[in-house]
Amino acid sequence: MSYIKQGTPAFQKANLALFAGGFCTFANLYCVQPLLPEFSEKFHISPTMASLSLSLTTIALAISMLLIGSLSEAWGRKPIMAFSMFTVSVLAVLVIFVPNFHLLLAFRILQGIVFAGLPSIAMAYLSEEIDPASLGLAMGIYISGNTIGGLGGRIITGTLAEFFDWRVAIAGVGVLSVIASVLFLVTLPSSKNFQPRSLKLGKLMKSMLSHLKDRGLLCLYGIGFLLMGSFVTLYNYIGFQLTAPPYSLSQTLVAWIFIVYLVGTFSSTWMGSLADQFGRHKVLWISILIMFLGAIITLNTHLLIKIAGIAIFTFGFFGGHSIASSWVGRHATHDKAQASSLYLFFYYVGSSAGGTAGGVFWTTFGWKGVIDMIVISLTLTLILSISIVLLAKKKSNEKAVTDHGSSILCKRSGTE
Repeated sequence: MSYIKQGTPAFQKANLALFAGGFCTFANLYCVQPLLPEFSEKFHISPTMASLSLSLTTIALAISMLLIGSLSEAWGRKPIMAFSMFTVSVLAVLVIFVPNFHLLLAFRILQGIVFAGLPSIAMAYLSEEIDPASLGLAMGIYISGNTIGGLGGRIITGTLAEFFDWRVAIAGVGVLSVIASVLFLVTLPSSKNFQPRSLKLGKLMKSMLSHLKDRGLLCLYGIGFLLMGSFVTLYNYIGFQLTAPPYSLSQTLVAWIFIVYLVGTFSSTWMGSLADQFGRHKVLWISILIMFLGAIITLNTHLLIKIAGIAIFTFGFFGGHSIASSWVGRHATHDKAQASSLYLFFYYVGSSAGGTAGGVFWTTFGWKGVIDMIVISLTLTLILSISIVLLAKKKSNEKAVTDHGSSILCKRSGTE
């Protein structure tokens, strides 16, 4: 097989293309988050209703990811990724003509469906085309594009909305995404190691069901659901609090608070390495407790302390997510890519469900209600993480008993 090796022009082009792809996808996905207070004001809707502009997108993304990854096995990697990026970008630009919130939601659902074309395939492309010795670096660059995209999308729309309006803000991200899409199409090397396969939906469904019957995987899926639900809830509604008295911050300033998102690029790697040294479950517990601490700190009314709480919460989230997502691949005994896709499905469904439910808590109980919901979710997360450990111990004990019984039978057979 002909792999793309580090230090070659093809390696640089592949990394640049997938960085651009990650930026395009996640900038568009999260660009509406700092705009939720403006949606609520301009369209005279509740914060819960405004949050649907992100929640409906992520639920559409979650469902599509289960299907598009399989379609790429027959249709190829690069064509679907390029189509996804261009379609998402054009839809973002066309938002400038959207007259009402309902049509905006329709555009966001369409974006959610086509969003899945890149994240569900990019890692498969890298695994197939990049030299195994350089895969870690290439994967890290792709993930950094995701992070920078999520951060950049929030900051760009928050800043542009301050000087223009939300339509121009989203369209601005769309224009940058069109440029990123052209860069992706021109620079990404075509697949050399990809072999088209016929679609076997029956086998796909059987594999999914077997993973959903695994109690350990179900616990990990639940953890992904609850972690992401908590994370999106905090970021969805912190803007409502900070743009209101006594803070009365501008949209630009609120958007730049998302810069604390960068701590996740460090914690995901660092906490992952700690998990290798001290055990995944222990470091996952620490990550959850850090999220608890950060959430509680945001209850403080002092602005700088509140921002510090957001940063601590974000640090814990990315650490926990990196551990849980990698744990899925280690726990699954077969079809590991399928198991990981299901994790991402629950992860994004958690974003949708948590982000919408958080609006009810915000409207009814204010910021304390949002934190109460997050604390409940994190408590459930901790219970699920303990359950995984107990299940593993039970499985280990059962195996020991079985092995001991087999040993006795062998000894008896030898004696006889």
